[in-house]
Amino acid sequence: MKVAQSWDDGVVDDLRLTDLLRRYGATATFNLNPGLYQSGRSFGWHYGDKEVWRLARDELTTVYAGFEIANHSLTHPNLADLSPMDLAREVGDSRRLLQDWFQQPVRGFCYPFGTFNPAVKEAIRATGHRYARTVAEYDWVFPPGDPLEFGVSCRFVDPAFWSRYEQAKASNGVFLFWGHSYELLDDAMWADLEHKIAGISADPAAEWVNLESLFAA
Repeated sequence: MKVAQSWDDGVVDDLRLTDLLRRYGATATFNLNPGLYQSGRSFGWHYGDKEVWRLARDELTTVYAGFEIANHSLTHPNLADLSPMDLAREVGDSRRLLQDWFQQPVRGFCYPFGTFNPAVKEAIRATGHRYARTVAEYDWVFPPGDPLEFGVSCRFVDPAFWSRYEQAKASNGVFLFWGHSYELLDDAMWADLEHKIAGISADPAAEWVNLESLFAA
């Protein structure tokens, strides 16, 4: 079974997350919005009572060293609401920036808010992306019917996480979970995530993969 994880938005909590993943040799894809980073760390929004902060521009290559980077648009708008010109900028300029910053190909996309329409999909295809991740959940995620509507197995906090994992393993399939590191609100939640990452890494039937590798052929 191949196992992949996909994390959105590129926030300060990713420092702790990437450290955890490296300890267990786990790969991951991080979906970033290059138009939102500033020279220093910047306040993003509130998640309940928690302040969510974005990383500083100069931190990014160190924090995400060794991980796959995917495009999450330039500034995280609802892409379906944009004019053709703004849509091309949000999708194309973002990919070019990420490839320049990280000096690696960026072939994956993740829809902001999980929303898209035919025009959005065409813009993503036209700018050289091989897949686009949604938030739709499926029992069988790969291969998808349409690579630009690539669904997930579950969120990392799903109570059914392990049952979905075992279901994918029984069929020798792909298990893909996703989330945002800012959702980890306390040490108990971090410990639960570490238990999951450690358990997958110790499972001889599981192999961590980057999403892009699934579409390499």
